[in-house]
Amino acid sequence: MPVPLLICDDSTFAQKQMSRSLPVDWGVEITFASNGLEAIEALKQGKGEIMFLDLNMPEMDGYQVLQAIREQDISTMVIVVSGDIQPEARKRVMQLGALDFIKKPIDQDALISILDNYGIRRESSPSSKREELKLDYLDACKEVVNVAMGRAADLLARLLNVFVILPIPVVNRIEVSELRMALHEVQDKETVSAVCQAFIGSGIAGEALLIFDESSFVDIAELMSFKGELNDSAQMELLMDISSILIGACLKGIANQLDITFSQRNPAILGRHVMINDILKKNASGWNEILAIEVPYRIENKQIACDLLLLFTEDSIDALKKRISYLSE
Repeated sequence: MPVPLLICDDSTFAQKQMSRSLPVDWGVEITFASNGLEAIEALKQGKGEIMFLDLNMPEMDGYQVLQAIREQDISTMVIVVSGDIQPEARKRVMQLGALDFIKKPIDQDALISILDNYGIRRESSPSSKREELKLDYLDACKEVVNVAMGRAADLLARLLNVFVILPIPVVNRIEVSELRMALHEVQDKETVSAVCQAFIGSGIAGEALLIFDESSFVDIAELMSFKGELNDSAQMELLMDISSILIGACLKGIANQLDITFSQRNPAILGRHVMINDILKKNASGWNEILAIEVPYRIENKQIACDLLLLFTEDSIDALKKRISYLSE
């Protein structure tokens, strides 16, 4: 009798990676869910004796799923599989009843070790066909960035002793004229400060923009134990320090997954107390179509908000597709 197994992740690319990582001699019947609402419904139908659960999802995230399982007394064993590797994230899911936690991208040996440690896996003939999910490169890009931003958040969380609220990355292939519309979280009336850093490697090039809400600096200074007057010079120093952490860690996370090395220029202040439209016009001049990935970072219980915008040039898209295709093989 096959074991009903549920894989809940909003990325079909991540679903495929998870499915491929399961032991080939484990008899399971796999169901996929793209968000927490679908997962709860599948669990109620008995399709998830075991569930692999992502955290960052639309409709209903992984934390809310675990809470609903507890409140509705649903019988299932949950293993969280997430790119959010902050210590606090692991602590919270375990408190909500998760059996264990595995970081993305999935490591098959770690997965098998957990299954064996809890006595979950029973060797048998494979009882269900492992579904081959069609690769969507934009979805795959989102998943690669999801893992990378989790590593950046973990570094920031450990450095500042905070919990970083991670969103679902927004990925679009757009015309430069549409770039302003890609920033969903920044209001037109706000003035911002921004840092840019160019990167290039293995035929992939672009710029990373880190755009800060002006109201963030007081809390940033407090978290970084800054003493003294919070003037423009001090704000610029704090801006560069935070930018170095988030941009550097995110680009490194992407490069590691794609097995490349990015050469990075020194970060530069792109604007201070300026409108977001002015920054984008200045930085994207001469570009036509681009791949834009937006990651709005927020820090829990703090007035700190920044948007990381990764802009890949049109010439980079084919090389990026090729690299990502390797991950699906």
